[in-house]
Amino acid sequence: MVKRPPAGSIPDTPGSYQFKDVDGRVIYVGKAKSLRSRLSSYFQDPRNLATRTRQMVATAESVEWIQVANEVEALMLEYTLIQRHKPRFNVRYTDDKSYPFLCLTTIDEWPRAMVMRGKRKKDNRYFGPYGQAYAIRETLDLLLRTFPIRTCSDAKFRRHEKLAKPCLLFHIEKCAGPCVGEIDHAEYERLVGNLIGFLEGDTDAVVNRLEADMAVAAEALEYELAARNRDRLSSVRKAIEKQQMVFNRNEDVDLIGLVDDELEAAVQVFYVRKGRVMGRRGFVVDKAEPLDRPELVSRVLERLYFEDNPVGSPKEVLVPDLPHRPALYEDWLSDQRGSKVSIRVPMRGDKRALQQTVTQNASDAFSRHRLKRMSDHNSRARALNELQEHLSLPAAPLRIECYDMSHIQGTDYVGSMVVMEDGLPKKSQYRRFKIKTVDGNDDFAAMEEVLTRRLTSYLHQRERPIEERDGKFSYPPQLLLVDGGKGQLGVAVRVLAELGLSDEIPVASLAKQFEEVYLPGRSAPVELPRQGEGLYMLQRIRDESHRFAIGYHRQLRDKRAVTSSLDGIAGLGPVRKARLVKEFGGVNAVKRVDISTLKNLPWLPDHVGENVHNALHPGGR
Repeated sequence: MVKRPPAGSIPDTPGSYQFKDVDGRVIYVGKAKSLRSRLSSYFQDPRNLATRTRQMVATAESVEWIQVANEVEALMLEYTLIQRHKPRFNVRYTDDKSYPFLCLTTIDEWPRAMVMRGKRKKDNRYFGPYGQAYAIRETLDLLLRTFPIRTCSDAKFRRHEKLAKPCLLFHIEKCAGPCVGEIDHAEYERLVGNLIGFLEGDTDAVVNRLEADMAVAAEALEYELAARNRDRLSSVRKAIEKQQMVFNRNEDVDLIGLVDDELEAAVQVFYVRKGRVMGRRGFVVDKAEPLDRPELVSRVLERLYFEDNPVGSPKEVLVPDLPHRPALYEDWLSDQRGSKVSIRVPMRGDKRALQQTVTQNASDAFSRHRLKRMSDHNSRARALNELQEHLSLPAAPLRIECYDMSHIQGTDYVGSMVVMEDGLPKKSQYRRFKIKTVDGNDDFAAMEEVLTRRLTSYLHQRERPIEERDGKFSYPPQLLLVDGGKGQLGVAVRVLAELGLSDEIPVASLAKQFEEVYLPGRSAPVELPRQGEGLYMLQRIRDESHRFAIGYHRQLRDKRAVTSSLDGIAGLGPVRKARLVKEFGGVNAVKRVDISTLKNLPWLPDHVGENVHNALHPGGR
């Protein structure tokens, strides 16, 4: 349990504080207007603390703090530290990355429009997120007739640029053909700017321009051009119809709906720009710390606006409850926007009605999440308890690591390490090992190398100051599982003994043939319930480690096989070979290229192009 810092050592200034466990892992990050006052609240009679706070203080071994100049800096520092360390006792957000965005890659020389999910790059423009991918794809398809910017991949763009031939989208007037010089940069940038303006809600200018162009073409008797403008106008109007009009045209508002219980909360957000709903977003908050409604709203605001807001900052944020110190968040959002931003609770009218709709969306999402989570959480808890009981572990194995090997007759020998935390895959902690010291087929020696490298790294990390640890192997598993029988188990036991970790890290093995679990010092396997959750969890992590090892093995094997077809060609060194593969998008694509295309490459000498073609097409095929 963490001890109270000496009296007077805690500064009476704004800042962020971090509780750490015995391994130096950050388990909780907080912020405070006064560090002294806030930290003092943790060191009182534990019976007066909330259940989760009491558990956090009991788990913590030390507490540290960082002073800053003001509350806004404390707020930003807290969020940065939470994103870096992902502490187990801080709130966690889920179900957020699956929503699709419409992205304009403005960082590219020729910006591209695409529907994407996941992590966003800083300087691109994003619109959404949207509830369904098909909705934004339909809208984009309609808009391309009026704003024909490219949607092709970079590899396809370069390929047509080299061939000097446009793709089908150019011929059906859904691309302006920048790859073949059919449009200059200035005109293309104008197209991109007009599309951005349209997606931001400035639709009247586009409609008026198309109507004017259609009228001018008709008066000039250019009926084909007038018909094209008519079709474009029709597409634009259909796209506008897909954007629901909810307020007058000058309203830029974000509406937040929230439904919660003691453990979790569901959040839904509607983004309204120029009076139209431009996107929506939803996520679930896991209350790993006790939060009242104002504090929960504060956390939601931090989640939404510390990252890039995909549709720009609003003039007004409508919330179900005001956060603690709303002026702090208003000042922060106003600095982001460059003009005044207000945060308030709508009491009547259209805004109140729409927020009720958003809240109903949150309620529906919360009901679906709880039905799914109820069975999932209970089964994981049962599995961890079963493993603790049947494997005689000192505690429930909240972190399990499993190791497996993969090779073909001793070639491309690799090992895998997969991790489960709280019964769920922790893919950011997965690791792959290329075997360096084993010649031929020797799974025991390969397993020994992998475990030695992983556990030695852990020992080295443990000796370093906490702030210098890189996090890769900083924490030990509470159950080390190896794929195999008694032989693999013996290797793991020997490695742990040699490194002095036998008393710290429990180990077991899972044999494939009869799904038998072996423990050190026992000749007979442990009898886990055949239909129990514990055995099922071990099978899942074993299968995942097998899949991960095979995937890495295939990657190395394919890389070796792919590059071999271009090896040994006269005049084609590593640099030219890499550029050739990149130019056409792969070795198989190079094989399909004719001799004239190879000779037209300005950086590849003609005789080298002939050598490449002859090597890939023996016999003149």
